[in-house]
Amino acid sequence: MAADVYTPKQRELLRLWQHGKLRRINLLEGSVRSGKTWISLVVWAFWVATMPRDGNYLMVAKTLTSLRRNCLDLLQELVGTKYFSYSLSKKEARLFGRLVYLEGVNDARAESKIRGMTLQGAYCDELTLFTEDFFSMLLSRLSCPGAKLIATTNPDSQQHWLKVKYMDRAAELDMLIMKFLIEDNTFLDPEYVENLKKEYVGVFYDRFILGLWKTADGLIYRQFADNPEKWMVDAVDQSKIDFISVGVDFGGNRSLTTFVATAVMRGWSGLVVLRDYHIEGRKGEIDADRVAREFVGFVRGLQAEYPHAYIRYGFADCAEQYLITTLRRACAAANLVLKIGDSDKNEIVQRIICTNTLLNTDRLHLMRCCTLVRAGLESAVWDSKAAQAGKDVRLDNFSTDIDILDAFEYSFERFMRKLVREAV
Repeated sequence: MAADVYTPKQRELLRLWQHGKLRRINLLEGSVRSGKTWISLVVWAFWVATMPRDGNYLMVAKTLTSLRRNCLDLLQELVGTKYFSYSLSKKEARLFGRLVYLEGVNDARAESKIRGMTLQGAYCDELTLFTEDFFSMLLSRLSCPGAKLIATTNPDSQQHWLKVKYMDRAAELDMLIMKFLIEDNTFLDPEYVENLKKEYVGVFYDRFILGLWKTADGLIYRQFADNPEKWMVDAVDQSKIDFISVGVDFGGNRSLTTFVATAVMRGWSGLVVLRDYHIEGRKGEIDADRVAREFVGFVRGLQAEYPHAYIRYGFADCAEQYLITTLRRACAAANLVLKIGDSDKNEIVQRIICTNTLLNTDRLHLMRCCTLVRAGLESAVWDSKAAQAGKDVRLDNFSTDIDILDAFEYSFERFMRKLVREAV
């Protein structure tokens, strides 16, 4: 283990493993890009290689996709395909000849699947995204002699179940906690670190850069609310637009149907909100045909205003398939070539992180006519009751226009990882 391969912080964890000082629960927490995931996988691989071949092992993340993206491919790079191979379809892997089960906690059946397991070891990616019930069940399955759990996470709310029920009781629970900060990753270029720090603001800066457990409260987009004019523009250069994407949120009993058109700039360099619109009338007062007619009119208005830009997509609330089908038919009949698809329905907090990062790096702007999106960004607040329960939830009690923010977020959420790699 050459000294130039590991950071001092990573070598500290390796020494603990080498001297048999890992605990039953081993949590690596702290800021982004601090090197905790990489070293956690190194230690996981080394440890598994020393454990019984007939034992059962588990690697789990929020989804199988995130497990592959964050862990499996990296682990394969670390030890090579000879010693680690996996199949997402079978939800199994082989690590140094040991059978490793793969699970995503978003799978409704995940908890029931692990209920019957007897595990020698488990690896968890982004533990704060797990439910408390799943984690409790997982710990109960680690019943083999010397069984261990290795996990990583970024900080969350001070009231999060992981902080209150486990980290604050670490001494009682045979639990090792190691904090990794971005400064601990000595391989990062200082300029890159400084630029990364500029991408976060507020509670996300506290969590992802400072590595602090902080509760989300107050205004979500405070930097925008304090000075909205900073992000308003009167014109956009159409030659710099890659494509236009339209987000659609269908209204409910107390909400409006909303459309938001967003320009994605070339090279994923930023977003410009071009137009916003809502249909007056609540659920039951408007029908699918009216929504479709007004959507077609909205798109044609975009075409007239931005004739040199390509309107490529329309993304709508995936819970309303009948309305989406109606939009598709109406667009086809009107010879509009944009593709109508389902919204991704990413976690709202992920959409918020992306929006905040784009604002903080001056890569999100609004045309001055977009008064609805402007008002939505100015007024969005965290739900204080949910915060006390350790959850990051945007307040949705009809006191602010959440529908316009949903439509805005649908317009770009499929491209978040291309827009802001580190944020999501």
